[in-house]
Amino acid sequence: MKLILILFFLTSIMSSQTIVNFKENPTTKNWSVIDDVVMGGRSTGRFELTNDDCGKFYGEVSIENNGGFSSVKYDMETIKVAPKNKIRIRLKGDGKTYQFRVKANKKEYYNYITEFKTTGEWQILELLLADLYPTFRGRKLNLPDFNKNTIEELRFLIGNKKEQKFELILESIEMLKTN
Repeated sequence: MKLILILFFLTSIMSSQTIVNFKENPTTKNWSVIDDVVMGGRSTGRFELTNDDCGKFYGEVSIENNGGFSSVKYDMETIKVAPKNKIRIRLKGDGKTYQFRVKANKKEYYNYITEFKTTGEWQILELLLADLYPTFRGRKLNLPDFNKNTIEELRFLIGNKKEQKFELILESIEMLKTN
């Protein structure tokens, strides 16, 4: 009986909203790669579906010609959030460090970001929105950490200041909301 009450309590204070689930909806629609070529660099990123219905972001980062990053963004419908919400991501990386980024408004010039290290195995990350800090072109801005009530864009970026191949497999992204 106690276990049932605990489970009921936990589900009543937390709810989840699926943002992306490649297993349920295997599509690359609304995903686009943005590399440093927009600034003259030579990095090459790609995004495609795997045979087992996951999203695969992969390619090569080049520091040639002042380059050094590759990213994939997801343009999404606006969702309501709160800084106390978390993003849960199921992914498999290659042991490298990536950035997770959000934009509260697509028209804002800056992103809210956090870094995460992959292990080479499947991982579930839970990232508190309030911990994401604002940056623009790699520089931290003198603005508050994430304190918005919407999200309109998600992005994954690799830019570790070295020449490297990379691969990040995404299965799902959810918003965990505290009621």
